[in-house]
Amino acid sequence: MISEEDHGEEDYNTGEEEKKFEELRKRLVEGLEVNILDEKVREAMLRVPRHKFVPEYEQRAAYVDRPLEIGHGQTISAPHMVAVMCEILELSEGHIVLEIGAGSGYNAAVMGELVGKSGHIYTVERIEFLANFAKKNLKETGYDNVTVIHEDGSMGYS
Repeated sequence: MISEEDHGEEDYNTGEEEKKFEELRKRLVEGLEVNILDEKVREAMLRVPRHKFVPEYEQRAAYVDRPLEIGHGQTISAPHMVAVMCEILELSEGHIVLEIGAGSGYNAAVMGELVGKSGHIYTVERIEFLANFAKKNLKETGYDNVTVIHEDGSMGYS
C-alpha cells in the first residue's frame, strides 16, 4: 500500500503528471494484490485513473488506499473497497448494472471496464452537484458505457 508520505511535495502540474499518476496507480494496485484475487478487477483498476475522479485538491492523495472527500459530505470509496465490491459482483462482459450512489463516478468506471463495451452501468445519484461531477468525470475519461441519473435511488430506480 502507498502511504501519504510516499507522495511528497512533487509537482503534479508538470508534463510528467500522468506518468507519475500512472506509477502511483500501479503501486496502489500492486499493494492491493493481497486482497484482490480476480485478475480482471486488478486490470480494470489499473486502467481507471482515480485522480480524474477526485477534486483537484485531493489528487495528490488519489492513490492512497483511503476514502477521499468529494464534496457535500460524501466520499469516493477506498480503492480496496471498490476492488472488494467489484470482485463480489463477479462482473463480466455484457452485464448490465444498476449502482445506487454515483459519487464521483469512479466505482462506475471500474465496473464499466469489467462489463466492457457490450455491457452498461446505470448509476443513480441524489445530489445534483455529484451527479454532474460524475457525468463530467466519466465523459472526460471516455466511459460511454456508463449513464448517470440524477434521482433519489434509495428505493431503487424504475
